[in-house]
Amino acid sequence: MKLFGYTISTLLHVLFVLSFSISGMVSSLGINYGQVANNLPPPATVLSLMTSVRLTKARIYDTNPQVLTTFANSGVELIVTVENNMLVTLMNPQQALQWVTSHIKPYYPATNITGISVGNEVFTDGDTSLTNYVVPAMVSVHAALVQLGLSSFIQVFSPTSAGVLQESYPPSAGAFKPELTGVLTQFLRFLQTTNSPFWVNAYPYFAYKDDPTRIQLDYVLFNPNAGMVDPYTKLHYDNMLYAQVDAVIFALWRLGHGGLDVRVSETGWPSMGDTNEIGATVQNAATYNKNLLTRQMAHEGTPLRPNNRLEVYVFALFNEDLKPGPTSERHYGLFQPDGTMAYNVGLTSLANHEHSSKPSTSISLTSSASKETFKGYQCLVYWMYVVLLAFQVLMRRPT
Repeated sequence: MKLFGYTISTLLHVLFVLSFSISGMVSSLGINYGQVANNLPPPATVLSLMTSVRLTKARIYDTNPQVLTTFANSGVELIVTVENNMLVTLMNPQQALQWVTSHIKPYYPATNITGISVGNEVFTDGDTSLTNYVVPAMVSVHAALVQLGLSSFIQVFSPTSAGVLQESYPPSAGAFKPELTGVLTQFLRFLQTTNSPFWVNAYPYFAYKDDPTRIQLDYVLFNPNAGMVDPYTKLHYDNMLYAQVDAVIFALWRLGHGGLDVRVSETGWPSMGDTNEIGATVQNAATYNKNLLTRQMAHEGTPLRPNNRLEVYVFALFNEDLKPGPTSERHYGLFQPDGTMAYNVGLTSLANHEHSSKPSTSISLTSSASKETFKGYQCLVYWMYVVLLAFQVLMRRPT
């Protein structure tokens, strides 16, 4: 039986797929939940804050049992971390199995752990010996997941800094530092074999701070600007973050792994800095993150991969008062430790959410209009599916 030239079964299949596509239209921005502070709220309060602003993806820099327990049955996708100083221990397969058995298995699947970051920025760490530990540790952790039946649900990777690049401009010239070629080849082979993404910590702020006279502020803040055209690919870039990501993709291609999925594990902008930290202001931080949020809501990809939504985790959820280094390091948070916003990027603070007698009108990563439109599409697809299904059943009834 056909309707409008198509079989009923074909139309049902299309609607079925469409319903799932629409249900996945609104994707949450990821957030880095650092805890290098002595004044942060307890994990239960943090979870309430994240829930109030519809953040459903988070990354932590350890396997804090309080966080893992609190986030159980919350639906939040959580990436956990093996600290850099544990890499040498977890090279041993038995030690890795013991670590996964005690740090991951007791919490999964109630706590939705989706990834294990084996170290962070290892290839640009001051301790160069770590570069020899990371791949064996990743292999051992993955083998432990396989042994425990968890490898199909939890990925293993190790975020790098953009400092692994020898060249990044123009993006098509992207290439890794030659001294890292050997270890990166092993690293990328592991990611390819296990179907894991390449995560990069990318901060356009650092490039602007180091060269504010040559780099246009609007270009790094996602503001309207003329941008740049890569002379070799002829691709147009209107912001530096996308250019950095595409430079990584070209660098991967040069090592024979251009098909790897590239994601941003950290990006952000400080709201305060020392006198020599040019651009570290509340206004710039708010602009960068708000514009990034707008791009994420639009499901944008980079010019090189326009049809693949770029997954991004913002750094960070809170200002962390015990982080060492310059003043900027302690001022990347979207929120103050008391739950109030450090600046407004379109999210509603927990304090406002809890103390306001009126319901919040801006507690989501999407506008109320887009949510209503989304619900309308869902309802329309649902009823079309029901009508077609009923029509098919009636046509099959014996006469």
